[in-house]
Amino acid sequence: MKSCWVIYNGSLTSDKFADQARLVQEAAERAGVRATLLKNYEVQMDVQKKIEDAPDFVVFLDKDTLLARYLKQLDIPVFNDPEVIETCDNKAKQYLKLAKHGVAMPRTIIAPKVYPNFTIEDSGYYENVLVELGLPLIIKEGHGSFGMKVYLIETKEAFDEKVKELRGVDYVFQEFIETSRGRDLRVNIVGDQIIASMYRHSETDFRANITNGGVAEVVKLTEAQETLALAAAKAVGAEFAGVDLLFGPNEQPLVCEVNGAAHIRNLLNVTGINVADAMIAYILEKLG
Repeated sequence: MKSCWVIYNGSLTSDKFADQARLVQEAAERAGVRATLLKNYEVQMDVQKKIEDAPDFVVFLDKDTLLARYLKQLDIPVFNDPEVIETCDNKAKQYLKLAKHGVAMPRTIIAPKVYPNFTIEDSGYYENVLVELGLPLIIKEGHGSFGMKVYLIETKEAFDEKVKELRGVDYVFQEFIETSRGRDLRVNIVGDQIIASMYRHSETDFRANITNGGVAEVVKLTEAQETLALAAAKAVGAEFAGVDLLFGPNEQPLVCEVNGAAHIRNLLNVTGINVADAMIAYILEKLG
C-alpha cells in the first residue's frame, strides 16, 4: 500500500486549511493510499538527517517552501513542486512567467525594490506609472490569498499613500479591468485537465472572492476560457492549479492569477465535484 503525507500550515487558526487537507486525505484513503495529515511544523527539518519511514509522496497544501524543498531534496515526490509553489506565491514572479509565455492578462508593471526608510518619490517613476495605466488601477502585494492585499486605487492621493505604505514590500501595479468588476471565474486544473469551474460575483466588492462576500454558481466555460486557463497553469508549471480568469472587453478572458494551492471546498459545494479525487488519481498514475 502506498503512503502519503498531506501537509498544511499549522499556525493558521481558520479551519479552512485543515478542511482542505482532510478532503485530500479522504480522497487518498478512498484510493487505497495510507494518508497522514501533518501540520508543517510536525515535520522537523533536520537537514543532516534522513526521514525514517518516508511517504511515497507528499501533497503540499502550504506555502512553507523551505519545507517543500527539504522534502524534495530527500527524493520524496512533492505536489506541487516547490518551485511552482514559490512562483505562484509571489505574484510578481508569477506575472513574469505568464508574460514570458504570452498568456493574456491585464497590463502589469512590477514595482521596483524600495527599502523601507527610503523613497523614490521625486524620481518621476510613479507619475510615469499613472500615465501608463491611468486611474483607477490595481495594486497587488506579492504575497496574499483570498483576494487580500489587493487594492483598487481610484485617486492620486490613495496611490501616493499606498506606495509609501508598501516600501520594502514586493508588489505590482496592474490595469483595472472595469468589465470584470465584481466578477470572475475560478477554473481548477489537474494535470492538463479542467476538473471543475465556477462563476463568482459580488455586488459589494470589486473582487469576486467568496471570502470577501462573493457568491458562486456552476458555469460552462467557453473554448477561449478553457484554452487560456490551461495555458496559464502550464506557464507556471503547476500540476494542480486554481486559475482565476477575468472578463476583458467583449468578454475575452484574461488571467487574474494562478493559485498553486487552490482551496477546493467551495468548488465542491457549488459543483458537487471533489477535485481531491482527481488530484490523487493524477499522482498515482504519474508515480505508476
